[in-house]
Amino acid sequence: MTEPEDPQVRNLDARSLRGLAHPLRMQLLDALRFGGPATASQLAERLGESSGATSYHLRQLAAHGFVVDAPERGKGRERWWQAAHQGLRFDDSLLTHTDPVVRGAADMYLHEVATAQIRNLSTWLGSRAEWPEEWNRAWDMSSATLRLTPELTEELIAKLHAVVDTYRELAVEDDSAAHVRIHTHLFPIETD
Repeated sequence: MTEPEDPQVRNLDARSLRGLAHPLRMQLLDALRFGGPATASQLAERLGESSGATSYHLRQLAAHGFVVDAPERGKGRERWWQAAHQGLRFDDSLLTHTDPVVRGAADMYLHEVATAQIRNLSTWLGSRAEWPEEWNRAWDMSSATLRLTPELTEELIAKLHAVVDTYRELAVEDDSAAHVRIHTHLFPIETD
């Protein structure tokens, strides 16, 4: 399926994937994408890491173009970082790349994405009592099992993405709004 080009979405290739495929780097990038600009020390505290480790991995992310300086935030020696893009696009061909290092990085990347999505959901479940009642009525954790061909599955994926895209245009900036995470997973399963 060919996705339209979006300057806010970074297409992962073999080189950039090798620069990103590390659990802490992926967490740092997500923290900057969803939490906004921050220093290595702030990110270290948020993620329970040392500032030395976060500094090193931020520099690696910068070398691969995933993060950039946020100079309007920095004062003196304090270095602020921000995400260079708001999204990432994974090319399935990376899973069958001729280089086994790239295949391993692709597999690790996908497993880290799945882990992060589970962590997002677990965080919501653990903190939902702290949210207003209207948010406790406006969430979903559902599943469905359908019998589809690969072609129908691709069609369903495209339609789900199209629906989400229509809501991007409806984003609101009032006090009742919050960032809402949407995870979709479509994959075949074995049944008895």
